Amino acid sequence: MENIGLALQLMVVGMVTVFIILMIVIQLGKWLIQIVNKVAPEETVAPKRKPAPGTATAIDAQTLAVIREAVSQITGGKGSVSKVERL
Repeated sequence: MENIGLALQLMVVGMVTVFIILMIVIQLGKWLIQIVNKVAPEETVAPKRKPAPGTATAIDAQTLAVIREAVSQITGGKGSVSKVERL
């Protein structure tokens, strides 16, 4: 009976220790996030460039036909291509 009492005591001490350590880790993580949000500058996203008006951005007929055929095969004839443009 003495061994069971010792085992239960060790189990409770271990579970409490793990719980306390996890609470410390969670709190430190929250503080780290707050500090980084205050200190680090926010990233700026570069705007997308639009092509010049005279630049040829059209896709040739052969490429367009291949794209349409691929979409048709993949979707079983249910899908269609409405617009194709270069990025």
